[in-house]
Amino acid sequence: MARIALVTGATSGIGRATAVALAKAGYHIIATGRRTERLQELQQQITEVPVHTLTFDVRDREAVQQAISGLPAGWKGIDVLVNNAGNAHGLAPVQSGTLDDWDAMLDINVKGLLYVTHAVLPLMLQRKQGHIINIGSIAGKEVYANGNVYCASKFAVDALSKGMRIDLVQEGIKVSEVNPGLVETEFSEVRFKGDKERAAGVYQGYEPLRAEDIADLITFMVTRPAHVNIAEVMILPAAQASATVLNKQL
Repeated sequence: MARIALVTGATSGIGRATAVALAKAGYHIIATGRRTERLQELQQQITEVPVHTLTFDVRDREAVQQAISGLPAGWKGIDVLVNNAGNAHGLAPVQSGTLDDWDAMLDINVKGLLYVTHAVLPLMLQRKQGHIINIGSIAGKEVYANGNVYCASKFAVDALSKGMRIDLVQEGIKVSEVNPGLVETEFSEVRFKGDKERAAGVYQGYEPLRAEDIADLITFMVTRPAHVNIAEVMILPAAQASATVLNKQL
């Protein structure tokens, strides 16, 4: 029987790389995201296995539930859920942060993760098997200046991952968390409202992680033997020692 992996935020960055890597590992892919054209491009890129796409915003609770419950019968046996969809908006002290930015981060990073998990879990529970991978961040372990609400959202992902692991251990469902440091994706461009020059500066002077590095790690985690759960991993570029200590050669 085919193994199935559902990856949220599969239109770019870590999500897209993970969908590609898991397909190469033999997983049939359910790719979700907000941008239909990018999902179609991904579907055309992956030729090894079948790909099913779902276009929805993880912030929309009804859309999430409708999309997952409406999966064709052959796609309901989800073995792996990668809760990757997430974002950062702005980099400002709390006294000058914007409510819209705060809502976006909490709605996507926390509530979106919960909505998708809640919709997928019944499909795992009925088979007493499954593996949930939550994409956290070093920002969920260490707070840094001007990171306030983004850090809070990733601290929530950390707590949810631990809580899910406790709640689901009796159900035969593994829960893991991946906490990346600096990864060169569209992340900083979104954070800086499309300022490409400022975003590019984040990754200059050292070699950051690539999305494919995180995808390789996720593939390793989900392909371990059934009795093994790699519960939590921090993955950093070699030049990074903590959320705030970085060896830049400028």
